[in-house]
Amino acid sequence: MSKVIVIGAHGKVALLTVPRLVAAGHEVTGVIRKAEQAEDVRRTGAEVVVADVENLSTDEIAELLAGHDVVVWSAGAGGGNPQRTYAVDRDAAIRTIDAAEQANASQFVMVSYFGAGPHHGVDPSSDFFAYAESKTEADAHLAASSLGWTVLRPSSLTEGAGTGGIETGAGVTGGQVARNTVADVITAVIGDPDGAKGLTLEFNDGEEPIGGVIAG
Repeated sequence: MSKVIVIGAHGKVALLTVPRLVAAGHEVTGVIRKAEQAEDVRRTGAEVVVADVENLSTDEIAELLAGHDVVVWSAGAGGGNPQRTYAVDRDAAIRTIDAAEQANASQFVMVSYFGAGPHHGVDPSSDFFAYAESKTEADAHLAASSLGWTVLRPSSLTEGAGTGGIETGAGVTGGQVARNTVADVITAVIGDPDGAKGLTLEFNDGEEPIGGVIAG
């Protein structure tokens, strides 16, 4: 089993993912920005580290990641302020990727969004533009790294149980996916690092078995 560190461990997807990872036998560390979030994260079964990656250097993040096999990026600025979006979703993510290489992590799982990429098509005047650009650049930086990387691009997130499977592949268009399904996908990716290596996965809730998709 792996030692996993989750950046942004108090996010809704992360809070669903950590108990699944712990149940699968992984050791999990959750990184959070605010100390008052610690108890929520401890209840998921993770060890807790309070650290603000937005304000840490690459070397400092590498110290944070040291000893972990797998890095999960599930953090985000939460929209609103474009400057902060670039600072967290692009710059801090890129420093974390570089730090993961420095710390000799073997696997990096990036939680992105459906439609990210150089052809995201978001109008520069849109409030969403900074996020689209940030995720696109961070995803590209990860894909150019030496890490065993996976980029996950879930569609519009919903509450609820999900379908237990996903819809993905050529021609799939954005729909909806339960956060529970995203948590299942992250867990499956960490459980099959060889199958997940170099995989960019855009997905909705659907009927295809997650493990089969990742294994190829």
